[in-house]
Amino acid sequence: MTTATVDPNVTNPADNATDTKRVLLLKPRGFCAGVVRAVDIVKIALETFGAPIYVRKEIVHNRYVVDDLRSKGAIFVNELDEVPSGARVIYSAHGVSPAVRADAKERGLKVIDATCPLVTKVHVEAIKFAKQGYSLVLVGHRDHEEVEGTQGEAPDVTQVVSTVEEVEALVVPDPNKVAYLTQTTLSLDEAKYMIEALKKKFPNIVGPHAQDICYATENRQTAVKNVAHDADLVLVVGSRNSSNSNRLVEVSENLGTKSYLIDKAADIKLEWLDGVERVAITAGASAPEVLVTEVVAYLQSIGYGSVNEVEVMPENVRFGLPPEIVQAIASAPGSTTVQPRS
Repeated sequence: MTTATVDPNVTNPADNATDTKRVLLLKPRGFCAGVVRAVDIVKIALETFGAPIYVRKEIVHNRYVVDDLRSKGAIFVNELDEVPSGARVIYSAHGVSPAVRADAKERGLKVIDATCPLVTKVHVEAIKFAKQGYSLVLVGHRDHEEVEGTQGEAPDVTQVVSTVEEVEALVVPDPNKVAYLTQTTLSLDEAKYMIEALKKKFPNIVGPHAQDICYATENRQTAVKNVAHDADLVLVVGSRNSSNSNRLVEVSENLGTKSYLIDKAADIKLEWLDGVERVAITAGASAPEVLVTEVVAYLQSIGYGSVNEVEVMPENVRFGLPPEIVQAIASAPGSTTVQPRS
């Protein structure tokens, strides 16, 4: 782990700033490759095809991002029946079930799929295990859009579990023919305990070749684990409906360091900072850096004069754009090769 001072982007820190009151800015933090890709897809679609562009569900779970895209002409809907027949619609990063895809085809919708490639990987695994005759156990939060989409790949053979108690209550046709998958945004520790419980109940259970927890979820949780013991408080920038952001709060709390989830700097309550010398800041995978910058600026304005970026590990993952976006831009006048943007 390395520590380096970063430019705080504040020209006049508070006069009462002290060397002991400091901000620890965790890295990696914020946007993951799947979120960058999904947000880029909406922006490029708006630029290429013009508004309105419909988006099923929130493209990513962050209020600031959704409001920004809405201001540019994106229309967010809960279900496809809110989209006019023949219109262009984008699937969110969390993925959709085959039933949703069939509905879109029947209604003649022009679909752009912004599903995160790591979520698509889990869908592919679900299809594979179901075809091989396995009963599927999906570890995750059953009301989350990602889980709904994955379960939809094989609804007749898939059961969702969120607790060890639910694992213990599982009943399957053949205990020797069971496979498990996990939601990509779970807590690493949460997934570990659940998988251990599954292996205890079903000794012959099989799982994916590589874990389903996404690299960004793991990296952000690892960063919190590495730094929480050096902080008096951990602030997580992210929206309430962001699963991975909530898990970051839980990781910190489980280590004994108080933590709060905030959408923006204005959410910070001064009483949280009573007696707090060191504040660690991270951000969920769907939270933009501009919100982190505002939080740092606010803390500096009230006396936290030292800002240090703590890099736990490098992160350089990027995902390509879907072919329908690349092809659309390639056919536009004066087009060039399209690369993902931040």
